[in-house]
Amino acid sequence: MQLPARKLLPVEHSSYYLFGEDRDALFEMANTLLAAGDTDAIRLRVDVSELGRIEVESRSQGLFGAQACYALIRNAESATPKQAAHLLQLMTSVQPGNRVIACAPEMTWKKALHKKMLAEKAIVATEFRLPSVADFRAWLLEQFQAAGLDVAREVPDILAERLCGMREAAKQLITRMQLYDHGSGVHFDMALVGALLGEHAPQDLDDFCHAVAMREARAIALLRQLLLHQQVSDVQLLTWLGIRLQQMLMYVWYQSKGERSPVQAARVFGAARQLIGKEVRQWSPAELMQAQQAVVRAEKLLKGASVESRVMVLERLVLHLLTRHG
Repeated sequence: MQLPARKLLPVEHSSYYLFGEDRDALFEMANTLLAAGDTDAIRLRVDVSELGRIEVESRSQGLFGAQACYALIRNAESATPKQAAHLLQLMTSVQPGNRVIACAPEMTWKKALHKKMLAEKAIVATEFRLPSVADFRAWLLEQFQAAGLDVAREVPDILAERLCGMREAAKQLITRMQLYDHGSGVHFDMALVGALLGEHAPQDLDDFCHAVAMREARAIALLRQLLLHQQVSDVQLLTWLGIRLQQMLMYVWYQSKGERSPVQAARVFGAARQLIGKEVRQWSPAELMQAQQAVVRAEKLLKGASVESRVMVLERLVLHLLTRHG
């Protein structure tokens, strides 16, 4: 059963399958679904290789009676055929009172597991597509209002263009704005917001993404400038880069299908609209797909799977992207 994201709350079902390109919105909803419900429930965050943990915890009896078990599976898209069969069996046999949320941000219609998930009536499936600039602007306005921040009229327009789809980066910015404001009623114009965002020039992140897309060595120097001198969030930088590579891949796909305007079909925005045609000529489709996988691996490392510094993780990623893999 498929439902739009706006109808997932309040939580009424036991099995949820979340997929699509908008990773930030997807995981935000997944964590909301995990947090809702019984405050004493067992809550698990597991990889698709750890499905056995969910079965063990959901069957265990607490000292004072059975406890509800809520589980979030972070990477269903990487399931092997054997794990996929196990996952499907698990999600179609969730006991009343328990909950399983499978996240598959990179899942595509080509995968058999994806088709089976959509076909199961017991599983609520929701797609998270990349938002339009207008949709992201509306979301930003809601966040500013909820945070009680006084922002200039042009701020949501400019931020929506720069941060479109990057919810985590926007939330980090809003947190900085709240700390700066500290209840004093500061009026935030774009100059102040830009300083808190960590961008000394509007084109810096775009320039970095373009350098990587063109496979230029200067991308390393730009990376260090952004991270060390401008203090740009590693999440923000990686999200910008991931979106650019995704746009390039979609541009190539629509171009191969004879789309009249691959830029529009691939939802390319900002400065990339004028640059992407030149950028994609530096990559084969296979390399772009491998680049997406490399970004996902780097994201996992940045979110706690590595003891290396964020600069080292991102430098290694950029060096990998600049190298041609034949």
